[in-house]
Amino acid sequence: MNRRDLIKGTLAAGAALAVPARLPAQVRAGLPRDAKLAEIAKRAQAKAGDMLWANDYVGIADFGLKSTEPRFHFVNLVAGEVKSYLVTHGDGSDPEHDGWLNWFSNVHGSHCTSKGTYATFGWYTGRYGTSIRLEGLDATNSNALDRAIVMHRANYAERQHLEKWGRLGRSNGCFAMGDAEFKLALLQLGGGRVIHADSLGLQADGTVVTPPTIDEPADIEILQRDLPTGIEQSNPGVY
Repeated sequence: MNRRDLIKGTLAAGAALAVPARLPAQVRAGLPRDAKLAEIAKRAQAKAGDMLWANDYVGIADFGLKSTEPRFHFVNLVAGEVKSYLVTHGDGSDPEHDGWLNWFSNVHGSHCTSKGTYATFGWYTGRYGTSIRLEGLDATNSNALDRAIVMHRANYAERQHLEKWGRLGRSNGCFAMGDAEFKLALLQLGGGRVIHADSLGLQADGTVVTPPTIDEPADIEILQRDLPTGIEQSNPGVY
């Protein structure tokens, strides 16, 4: 199956999805941060080039923020609006399970989140139900398809999980969201659009969060297994 078929193959299923009438958007349009997100979104679209099937929405995952924060931004370039929701990161990127992403990796078996721009493909049914295939467009996420890094729903990405445990659960490197938010992602981000992941640390007022500093991976005592090679330290700077 070629790329165009992957993108278009399941778009028709969108009409059958029951998207909630109201979703708790945490960010209003016009905030100081939003102009920067729009710039990043346009650069991500330019990278995808003719792979784009639609240029209305771009998803931006800001892993410079803690998992307690609404850090997955739906950037509507047509309406000039940004709405933000919770998203998980990989357990290999957060071995201490404190809610902070410590590093990225593109290595097989790392269970890490990878940074870079991704093209979204069509939808398929997997372990977590309907999921969105992703293709990495950068050297830092080029193994996304082979690693089965996708977007999917998960109970550990629900706000109830956050309220109970004080942080979201962790994926194996996938972008996991709560059920309601993921249904919205299926319609607004699935099938021939792009998402971008990086450690930006952008707050709504335009200031930048600096994540806690960590030692080199080999020096973290809490690790119970050897980290894979190819670890790339998270950069708290803005893209």
